[in-house]
Amino acid sequence: MSDGAARDAAEAPVRGEARAEVIAVRDLNKSFGEKHVVVDLSLTVDRGEIYGFLGPNGSGKTTSIRMMCGLLTPDSGSGTCLGYDIRRDAAAIKRNVGYMTQRFSFWDDLTIRENLDFTARIYAMADRRAAVDRALEDLGLSARAGQLTGTLSGGWKQRLALAACMLHRPRLLLLDEPTAGVDPNARREFWEELHRLAAQGISVLVSTHYMDEAERCHKLAYIAYGRLLAQGTVADVVAAQGLTTFAVRGPDLTALSERLQRMPGVQQTVAFGETMHVTGADAAELARSLGEATAGGAYTLERIPTGLEDVFIHLMQDATDNWGGKAGHA
Repeated sequence: MSDGAARDAAEAPVRGEARAEVIAVRDLNKSFGEKHVVVDLSLTVDRGEIYGFLGPNGSGKTTSIRMMCGLLTPDSGSGTCLGYDIRRDAAAIKRNVGYMTQRFSFWDDLTIRENLDFTARIYAMADRRAAVDRALEDLGLSARAGQLTGTLSGGWKQRLALAACMLHRPRLLLLDEPTAGVDPNARREFWEELHRLAAQGISVLVSTHYMDEAERCHKLAYIAYGRLLAQGTVADVVAAQGLTTFAVRGPDLTALSERLQRMPGVQQTVAFGETMHVTGADAAELARSLGEATAGGAYTLERIPTGLEDVFIHLMQDATDNWGGKAGHA
């Protein structure tokens, strides 16, 4: 992107708001039949912020994101997106939003340029040639513009999908598990691109199952079966759970895990290669149980900072699904 275009994107004001708040929703609810998919969701997203949504499959992440951006009408609740009312101004919101699904949906027998041009024609974009050229340049696709889309790797297809989202210069991006099935290097490059866009003032809502990606978000929301259980920065989300974690090394960790799960103070045991993380809310009781379970064995115990993945597993085990069962059980 040229310096002027980058400056314009970074300085573009959010309609009707002097503050950096781009999304503000309160008490959103949505049901499909008897299933209450989103329950009393309230949160805010700031301009230029990458906001990640975590949670089990079927937890309401995508439904929540779509309601916040006027793509789906809530049953109840209120809010604004880009200064527009999410109920009354859905059409205006859509003009300023780029939406990228996890399923690649372009034509394999067209080139990259032809796919982008066709997309621009569908949306009747003015000066579409310039828009396509700009998107190719911004996403590093110019050298491959004539390549057939069907010959692209997953990473380059992902880049094409993002370029299509950016054709109309949206101020808000919605990304639904955008890196599913993409190799680690392509995922890293994709996230570097997201941070570049965020630095220009574009806000990003992204759902993901990857902990390394979640840690690259400015803020997170953990949603389990329709309910918002935690939100804030990674540090905020981890600290809010008040958990203590020990790393345990030694022989037959599977048998040790089975013993520990029956002992007081132990809320979860999770294998990480040759190490096991043992987590609980009561640090003293957890330490006593660990000491008792490992006494006389060739084990090493080390208290470590609780990680986001430890918190993710903890929240998932305690969540109740939409039908009244526990999320951690089939």
